[in-house]
Amino acid sequence: MRTSLILILIASTLSACGGGKEKKARPAALVEAAPIAPETFTDNLDAVGTAFANEQVILSAPVTERITTLNFSDGGYVSRGQVIATLAAGQEKAELAAAQAQALQAQQQLERIQALKARGFATAASLDSQVALAHSARASAQQARASIGDRVIRAPFAGWLSLRTVSPGAIVTAGTPIATVSDISRIKLDFTVPETRLSMIREGQPIRAVSAAWPERPFTGTIATIDPVIDPATRAVRVRAILPNPDRALKPGMLLTVNVIARERQSLAVPELAVVGDGEERFVFVVEEGKAKRTKVDTGIRQNGLVEIRGGVKPGQTVVTEGVVKLTDGVPVRLPGDKPEAKSASADRAAG
Repeated sequence: MRTSLILILIASTLSACGGGKEKKARPAALVEAAPIAPETFTDNLDAVGTAFANEQVILSAPVTERITTLNFSDGGYVSRGQVIATLAAGQEKAELAAAQAQALQAQQQLERIQALKARGFATAASLDSQVALAHSARASAQQARASIGDRVIRAPFAGWLSLRTVSPGAIVTAGTPIATVSDISRIKLDFTVPETRLSMIREGQPIRAVSAAWPERPFTGTIATIDPVIDPATRAVRVRAILPNPDRALKPGMLLTVNVIARERQSLAVPELAVVGDGEERFVFVVEEGKAKRTKVDTGIRQNGLVEIRGGVKPGQTVVTEGVVKLTDGVPVRLPGDKPEAKSASADRAAG
């Protein structure tokens, strides 16, 4: 008898517990959702490049000589052909004068022999010999002029000069730098692109560059040249872009961050918070008939807080954008503005 009473009590207890669970129905989760729609995505290529002057040359002393004049100031602008410096050329000028005198004498003697030859009083051999002497004298004069010209250093193109490191009166040896001329009206920006992303770039493509000196000011330009040879050590190709630099804000040697906009496309997109991961797979929750359906999707790039969706859902489907942490597959959901039907039903069941 006592055993029967115990079994009846246990059965009553289990029945009461089961009834409690049935009454505690899970309320619908409050989430936010929106129809999935296409957005513009861009394939960007980021790199780091070094700035170079459009043209740059170090002007050096061609011979060992004393500097007589320097015709530039630190950082000054020079035009093409402007004299930068002159070296002493006293001996060369004397040699030029002597060569010119010899050339004049040789020419006069040639004219006399030509006159005698015309009258039959000079041989052809003597005329040929004098012609050779006249040519040699003129060549000596030209050589002396060239030697003097080497001592006048001119700017090969217009540009800005570096800081001066020599002074008038100093004796410089051949090869000593006197000034650096840089044309920075535009900048050559060199950077490297991995071989695997070579198909994303082409000549004429626009780029955007930012320097640490001007972080709030982007500089725009275009790709001018792509090196036809890939470096076998780095498996990368060198690319050169041209950036206009009218105010000379960019300086040769600067390090710039480069962004190349490779191509744009339209793809479906959802906010980053809408995507959940499970190992290598990605999922979103699609709202169908008041319930959240866990749907596998194929994702692409992330950009501006959005994730590209390449497959798995269709345009216009409603996707949960906030509150995915509350959801599992098949649970009821409630959107802002919906009536709390799930809570009312649960209360009715509890009252019953």
